Amino acid sequence: MPAPMILLNHVSKVYANGTVALQDMSLAIPEGQFVSLVGPSGCGKSTVLRLIAGLGQLTSGSIEWGGHCQQNLPSRPVEPKLAFVFQEPALLPWATVMENVRLPLKLAGEPRETAEPKVLQALRQVGLQGFERSFPRELSGGMRMRVSIARALVTQPQVLLMDEPFGALDEITRSKLNSELLELWQEQRWTVIFVTHSIYEAVYLSNRVVVMAARPGRVVADIPIDAPYPRSEDFRTSPLYNDYCREVAARLREAMGSTTQEPYLPPLSVERLR
Repeated sequence: MPAPMILLNHVSKVYANGTVALQDMSLAIPEGQFVSLVGPSGCGKSTVLRLIAGLGQLTSGSIEWGGHCQQNLPSRPVEPKLAFVFQEPALLPWATVMENVRLPLKLAGEPRETAEPKVLQALRQVGLQGFERSFPRELSGGMRMRVSIARALVTQPQVLLMDEPFGALDEITRSKLNSELLELWQEQRWTVIFVTHSIYEAVYLSNRVVVMAARPGRVVADIPIDAPYPRSEDFRTSPLYNDYCREVAARLREAMGSTTQEPYLPPLSVERLR
């Protein structure tokens, strides 16, 4: 059996102030999977992404890429290309959409003449043709997040790390971007690790939903979502979808250590989701 694309081996992370963010967390992610992390606020979901991206050092354990241990190494030649989409778009307000998306290539020293076709392709992928010369202030929240995603895609990554990218958007825009993201994923087959607080979002998008315990973070449930792609609005209102949402909600309740009833799941309706 081939090695997973990403393997967390008994990873722990303790910050300088003594906060234990992660404790003995293990997780294997095969190439091409879409995996969502859910859990209580402060359980270390974002910390997992940052450690995978090399934006922090492990306290103990290791992270492997394709069978090669990469713990705290200054350079990681076997690591595949990865891109990070953060909670906020973090766009340069004085730069056009074109220049914001070109930024990673510019920082890497790629000449404009070879970078621009890649930028235009990334903008086409997220449906922003015609907005190349617009500024962030001229765009809606959903469009600004599309620019952020295009900026990640322009590097042509193999691994896409996404930290609650749609959390601040309204339900209609969020639902639309979920569907667009799935279309892109089916086309490109990145390995995606997606952090969200939305059970509905996690179930709709993912091959697997990983539930993390309250701090210190660790895996307490790994739920496969056995539903075929492509997933449409029909899936969002199906009994199977509802069953998976309730299963994830039950595991999340256990992760929170609560003896009260399950987290509230409002009734599914076509009107609410469209």
